[in-house]
Amino acid sequence: MNNPSMDITVLNLHIVTPAGKNPIYPVMLRDEDGITLVDTGMIGQFAELQSALEHEGVQLSDIKRIIVTHSDIDHIGNLGALVNAVSEVEIWAHSDEIPYITGKEPMIKFTPERKALLPEPIAELAEQLISQRTEFKISKVLEDGDMLPLQGGIQVIHTPGHTPGHICLYFREQQFLLAADELRVVDDELVGPAPPATPDMPEALRSLKRLLGLKLEKVLCYHGGEYTDEPSRRIAELAESAD
Repeated sequence: MNNPSMDITVLNLHIVTPAGKNPIYPVMLRDEDGITLVDTGMIGQFAELQSALEHEGVQLSDIKRIIVTHSDIDHIGNLGALVNAVSEVEIWAHSDEIPYITGKEPMIKFTPERKALLPEPIAELAEQLISQRTEFKISKVLEDGDMLPLQGGIQVIHTPGHTPGHICLYFREQQFLLAADELRVVDDELVGPAPPATPDMPEALRSLKRLLGLKLEKVLCYHGGEYTDEPSRRIAELAESAD
Protein backbone atom coordinates (compact mmCIF):
# COMPACT_ATOMS: atom_id res chain seq x y z
CA MET A 1 0.00 0.00 0.00
CA ASN A 2 2.39 2.63 -1.17
CA ASN A 3 1.92 5.96 -2.89
CA PRO A 4 4.19 9.01 -2.99
CA SER A 5 2.35 10.74 -0.15
CA MET A 6 0.71 7.84 1.66
CA ASP A 7 1.81 4.70 3.41
CA ILE A 8 0.17 2.12 5.67
CA THR A 9 2.46 -0.05 7.79
CA VAL A 10 1.25 -2.94 9.95
CA LEU A 11 3.34 -3.29 13.10
CA ASN A 12 3.79 -6.78 14.49
CA LEU A 13 3.98 -6.84 18.30
CA HIS A 14 3.62 -9.78 20.68
CA ILE A 15 1.79 -10.29 23.96
CA VAL A 16 3.38 -12.97 26.14
CA THR A 17 0.72 -15.38 27.40
CA PRO A 18 0.90 -18.73 29.24
CA ALA A 19 0.29 -20.35 25.85
CA GLY A 20 3.16 -18.46 24.21
CA LYS A 21 3.52 -15.26 22.20
CA ASN A 22 0.28 -13.83 20.87
CA PRO A 23 0.74 -11.36 17.97
CA ILE A 24 -1.17 -8.10 17.78
CA TYR A 25 -1.18 -5.55 14.98
CA PRO A 26 -1.20 -1.81 15.59
CA VAL A 27 -0.94 0.28 12.42
CA MET A 28 1.26 3.22 11.49
CA LEU A 29 0.15 5.72 8.85
CA ARG A 30 2.48 8.09 7.03
CA ASP A 31 0.85 11.25 5.73
CA GLU A 32 2.30 14.54 4.56
CA ASP A 33 1.67 16.13 7.97
CA GLY A 34 3.27 13.35 10.02
CA ILE A 35 2.79 9.92 11.54
CA THR A 36 -0.48 8.52 12.89
CA LEU A 37 -0.49 5.48 15.17
CA VAL A 38 -3.68 3.42 15.35
CA ASP A 39 -3.67 1.75 18.79
CA THR A 40 -0.59 1.42 20.95
CA GLY A 41 -0.10 -2.19 22.02
CA MET A 42 -0.15 -3.87 25.41
CA ILE A 43 1.12 -2.52 28.70
CA GLY A 44 4.82 -3.26 29.03
CA GLN A 45 5.40 -3.26 25.25
CA PHE A 46 6.70 0.29 24.93
CA ALA A 47 10.26 -0.76 24.09
CA GLU A 48 8.97 -3.25 21.50
CA LEU A 49 6.69 -0.61 20.01
CA GLN A 50 9.51 1.94 19.84
CA SER A 51 11.78 -0.63 18.21
CA ALA A 52 9.13 -1.48 15.61
CA LEU A 53 8.71 2.21 14.77
CA GLU A 54 12.46 2.78 14.54
CA HIS A 55 12.71 -0.25 12.23
CA GLU A 56 10.40 1.73 9.91
CA GLY A 57 12.61 4.81 10.21
CA VAL A 58 10.21 6.60 12.59
CA GLN A 59 11.14 8.31 15.85
CA LEU A 60 8.64 8.89 18.64
CA SER A 61 8.85 12.63 17.99
CA ASP A 62 7.50 12.01 14.47
CA ILE A 63 4.13 10.84 15.85
CA LYS A 64 1.48 13.50 15.29
CA ARG A 65 -1.59 11.66 16.54
CA ILE A 66 -2.91 8.42 18.02
CA ILE A 67 -6.26 7.02 16.94
CA VAL A 68 -7.70 4.78 19.65
CA THR A 69 -10.10 2.17 18.28
CA HIS A 70 -11.22 1.36 21.84
CA SER A 71 -10.02 1.37 25.42
CA ASP A 72 -9.04 -2.26 26.01
CA ILE A 73 -5.74 -2.59 27.83
CA ASP A 74 -3.95 -4.13 24.83
CA HIS A 75 -4.93 -1.15 22.67
CA ILE A 76 -4.18 1.76 25.04
CA GLY A 77 -1.41 0.01 26.95
CA ASN A 78 1.31 2.41 25.84
CA LEU A 79 -0.82 5.52 25.54
CA GLY A 80 0.57 7.01 28.74
CA ALA A 81 4.17 6.31 27.74
CA LEU A 82 3.58 7.91 24.34
CA VAL A 83 1.95 10.99 25.87
CA ASN A 84 4.96 11.32 28.19
CA ALA A 85 7.38 10.92 25.29
CA VAL A 86 5.55 13.18 22.81
CA SER A 87 3.94 15.99 24.79
CA GLU A 88 2.03 17.47 21.85
CA VAL A 89 0.66 14.19 20.50
CA GLU A 90 -3.05 14.26 19.68
CA ILE A 91 -5.50 11.56 20.82
CA TRP A 92 -8.51 10.83 18.61
CA ALA A 93 -11.32 8.57 19.84
CA HIS A 94 -15.05 7.96 19.48
CA SER A 95 -17.25 9.96 21.83
CA ASP A 96 -18.67 6.84 23.52
CA GLU A 97 -15.17 5.59 24.34
CA ILE A 98 -13.78 8.82 25.79
CA PRO A 99 -15.04 8.29 29.39
CA TYR A 100 -13.06 5.04 29.61
CA ILE A 101 -9.92 6.51 28.06
CA THR A 102 -9.92 9.61 30.27
CA GLY A 103 -10.78 7.90 33.56
CA LYS A 104 -14.29 9.30 33.98
CA GLU A 105 -15.52 5.70 33.97
CA PRO A 106 -13.79 2.51 35.19
CA MET A 107 -12.19 0.41 32.48
CA ILE A 108 -14.85 -2.00 31.34
CA LYS A 109 -12.93 -5.27 31.25
CA PHE A 110 -9.77 -4.62 33.24
CA THR A 111 -11.14 -6.02 36.49
CA PRO A 112 -9.20 -6.76 39.71
CA GLU A 113 -9.41 -10.43 38.73
CA ARG A 114 -7.70 -9.76 35.38
CA LYS A 115 -5.12 -7.54 37.02
CA ALA A 116 -4.28 -10.35 39.43
CA LEU A 117 -3.29 -12.54 36.48
CA LEU A 118 -0.59 -10.09 35.34
CA PRO A 119 3.06 -10.41 36.36
CA GLU A 120 3.90 -7.89 39.10
CA PRO A 121 5.93 -5.47 36.92
CA ILE A 122 3.14 -5.36 34.32
CA ALA A 123 0.48 -4.95 37.02
CA GLU A 124 2.38 -1.93 38.34
CA LEU A 125 2.47 -0.41 34.85
CA ALA A 126 -1.26 -1.07 34.57
CA GLU A 127 -1.90 0.84 37.77
CA GLN A 128 0.17 3.73 36.44
CA LEU A 129 -1.85 3.80 33.22
CA ILE A 130 -5.18 3.65 35.06
CA SER A 131 -4.22 6.54 37.33
CA GLN A 132 -2.77 8.53 34.42
CA ARG A 133 -5.96 8.41 32.33
CA THR A 134 -7.29 11.61 33.92
CA GLU A 135 -4.37 13.43 32.27
CA PHE A 136 -5.29 12.32 28.75
CA LYS A 137 -6.73 15.10 26.59
CA ILE A 138 -8.84 14.13 23.60
CA SER A 139 -7.94 16.32 20.64
CA LYS A 140 -10.58 15.06 18.19
CA VAL A 141 -13.90 13.44 19.03
CA LEU A 142 -14.85 10.88 16.40
CA GLU A 143 -18.39 9.97 15.35
CA ASP A 144 -19.84 7.36 13.05
CA GLY A 145 -19.48 8.39 9.42
CA ASP A 146 -16.71 10.91 9.97
CA MET A 147 -14.24 11.12 7.09
CA LEU A 148 -10.71 11.60 8.40
CA PRO A 149 -8.28 13.59 6.22
CA LEU A 150 -5.68 10.82 6.19
CA GLN A 151 -4.58 8.35 3.51
CA GLY A 152 -6.92 9.89 0.96
CA GLY A 153 -9.91 9.60 3.30
CA ILE A 154 -10.64 7.20 6.16
CA GLN A 155 -14.25 6.55 7.17
CA VAL A 156 -15.05 6.03 10.85
CA ILE A 157 -17.51 3.17 11.40
CA HIS A 158 -18.93 2.90 14.93
CA THR A 159 -19.20 -0.80 15.82
CA PRO A 160 -20.34 -0.97 19.48
CA GLY A 161 -20.60 -4.18 21.47
CA HIS A 162 -17.01 -5.14 22.11
CA THR A 163 -16.90 -1.78 23.88
CA PRO A 164 -19.43 1.08 23.65
CA GLY A 165 -17.24 3.27 21.45
CA HIS A 166 -15.40 0.65 19.42
CA ILE A 167 -14.63 1.80 15.87
CA CYS A 168 -13.44 0.27 12.62
CA LEU A 169 -11.65 2.38 10.00
CA TYR A 170 -12.35 2.04 6.27
CA PHE A 171 -9.66 3.24 3.86
CA ARG A 172 -11.69 3.87 0.72
CA GLU A 173 -8.89 4.37 -1.79
CA GLN A 174 -7.13 1.20 -0.66
CA GLN A 175 -10.35 -0.82 -0.11
CA PHE A 176 -8.90 -1.74 3.25
CA LEU A 177 -10.76 -2.25 6.54
CA LEU A 178 -8.96 -1.90 9.84
CA ALA A 179 -11.35 -3.96 11.95
CA ALA A 180 -9.68 -3.68 15.39
CA ASP A 181 -11.53 -6.30 17.53
CA GLU A 182 -14.85 -6.38 15.67
CA LEU A 183 -13.39 -9.18 13.54
CA ARG A 184 -10.66 -11.76 14.10
CA VAL A 185 -8.75 -14.23 11.96
CA VAL A 186 -8.80 -17.71 13.51
CA ASP A 187 -7.31 -20.70 11.67
CA ASP A 188 -7.14 -18.60 8.48
CA GLU A 189 -10.86 -17.78 8.61
CA LEU A 190 -12.50 -14.43 9.30
CA VAL A 191 -14.77 -14.61 12.36
CA GLY A 192 -16.58 -12.21 14.65
CA PRO A 193 -15.45 -10.72 17.96
CA ALA A 194 -14.30 -12.93 20.82
CA PRO A 195 -17.29 -13.69 23.10
CA PRO A 196 -15.32 -13.81 26.38
CA ALA A 197 -13.95 -10.29 25.68
CA THR A 198 -17.21 -8.81 24.34
CA PRO A 199 -19.61 -7.68 27.08
CA ASP A 200 -22.50 -7.01 24.68
CA MET A 201 -22.19 -9.76 22.11
CA PRO A 202 -25.66 -9.21 20.56
CA GLU A 203 -24.76 -5.57 19.90
CA ALA A 204 -21.36 -6.53 18.51
CA LEU A 205 -23.02 -8.96 16.10
CA ARG A 206 -25.52 -6.30 15.03
CA SER A 207 -22.55 -4.03 14.37
CA LEU A 208 -21.35 -6.44 11.68
CA LYS A 209 -24.17 -5.10 9.49
CA ARG A 210 -22.47 -1.70 9.54
CA LEU A 211 -19.65 -3.27 7.53
CA LEU A 212 -21.90 -4.52 4.73
CA GLY A 213 -21.46 -3.06 1.28
CA LEU A 214 -17.86 -1.97 1.71
CA LYS A 215 -15.61 -2.66 -1.26
CA LEU A 216 -12.79 -4.62 0.31
CA GLU A 217 -9.58 -6.20 -0.84
CA LYS A 218 -8.15 -6.65 2.64
CA VAL A 219 -9.20 -6.70 6.29
CA LEU A 220 -6.73 -6.30 9.12
CA CYS A 221 -7.75 -7.70 12.50
CA TYR A 222 -5.85 -6.70 15.64
CA HIS A 223 -5.93 -10.37 16.62
CA GLY A 224 -5.19 -12.67 13.72
CA GLY A 225 -3.79 -10.28 11.16
CA GLU A 226 -4.74 -9.89 7.49
CA TYR A 227 -7.58 -11.56 5.62
CA THR A 228 -7.83 -11.28 1.84
CA ASP A 229 -10.13 -14.14 0.71
CA GLU A 230 -13.17 -12.19 -0.56
CA PRO A 231 -13.58 -10.30 2.71
CA SER A 232 -16.81 -8.52 1.67
CA ARG A 233 -18.47 -11.87 0.99
CA ARG A 234 -17.27 -13.33 4.27
CA ILE A 235 -18.48 -10.32 6.28
CA ALA A 236 -21.91 -10.68 4.62
CA GLU A 237 -21.98 -14.34 5.72
CA LEU A 238 -21.11 -13.37 9.30
CA ALA A 239 -23.71 -10.61 9.37
CA GLU A 240 -26.39 -12.93 8.02
CA SER A 241 -25.58 -15.66 10.56
CA ALA A 242 -25.83 -13.06 13.34
CA ASP A 243 -29.57 -12.57 12.72
